[in-house]
Amino acid sequence: MHLAHRQRAGLGLALLSSAAFGTSGAFATALIDSGWSPAAAVTARLLVAAVVLTIPALIVLRGQFGALAREGRSIAGYGVIAIGGAQLCYFNAVARLSVGVALLLEYLGILLVVGWLWLRHGRRPRPLTVAGGAAALVGLALVLNVTGSHRLDPIGVLWGLGAAVGLAVYFVVSAQADTALRPIVMAWVGMAVGSLCLLAVGILGVAPIHASTKDVVFLDHRTSWLVPVLGISLVAAVFAYVAGITAARTLGAKLASFLGLSEVLFAVLFAWLLLGQLPGLPQLIGGVFIIGGVALVQWDELRTAEPGTDLRTDVAPPPAGSEAGLSSPLVAAEPDGR
Repeated sequence: MHLAHRQRAGLGLALLSSAAFGTSGAFATALIDSGWSPAAAVTARLLVAAVVLTIPALIVLRGQFGALAREGRSIAGYGVIAIGGAQLCYFNAVARLSVGVALLLEYLGILLVVGWLWLRHGRRPRPLTVAGGAAALVGLALVLNVTGSHRLDPIGVLWGLGAAVGLAVYFVVSAQADTALRPIVMAWVGMAVGSLCLLAVGILGVAPIHASTKDVVFLDHRTSWLVPVLGISLVAAVFAYVAGITAARTLGAKLASFLGLSEVLFAVLFAWLLLGQLPGLPQLIGGVFIIGGVALVQWDELRTAEPGTDLRTDVAPPPAGSEAGLSSPLVAAEPDGR
């Protein structure tokens, strides 16, 4: 009963995390329309979120700074690849491709998760998981309307695939269960490293960073630029990442990554409510495909699990006699692990 309750809580957190991530588009649009560059918007998002999480993370960390040092290499990679790198790649893809194609390329990361667990750890996807993945990707294509007019650029495609790698690393590393670092600490360090990474590429001129303090138009009203900055930082970063990491540790990388597809549905919903961008019939049909695909993956997990067992089928227990937190989520031999 306790395990079933924890799994239901994980599903709820995953959906809440996706909903929070889904608000980022509306907040970012308000900033970009007022003169912010995409890189500046995402840098502000991560930097403010890291500052907000500093005191809570240090309180949680007291007495465990040794664990932070032991996990240093993995969390640095997590911040650079899964958080800073993924967002940098995505915005570079958007500069060369339509938003729909760029986002579709990024969400190919869910298939990379399944492929990684298969090739690296022998977790071969079962037929229902394959069917669920195919249905989810079809639905994603419909929601994003990628059949519309768009241009393809080889460099842009490479940037989009880089974003997919970052997304896959986010889900795999977030699912790391034997680390001594709590989710709030992982989110804090990851966003701090990610924001510093983005500041560095801005200083080097790789991605232009420019912002404005002019008022923005949000919900058809002119308001301070601080409103979308705080929204994209507190809702779409602080809450979204902490809840997402907690959910991934409960559900495992595979199921958490498929549930992450619901972010697209929430993004469409918030674009409708906040920006007046009403979704069309193809997007509604695509939503049905996405929900159906996620349901197939979850059903596959439930029907193959023994009663009372953990749903994290992509997570292996740590070796007997090992201490939690000693293995690195990026280099550990077991598959325990934005």
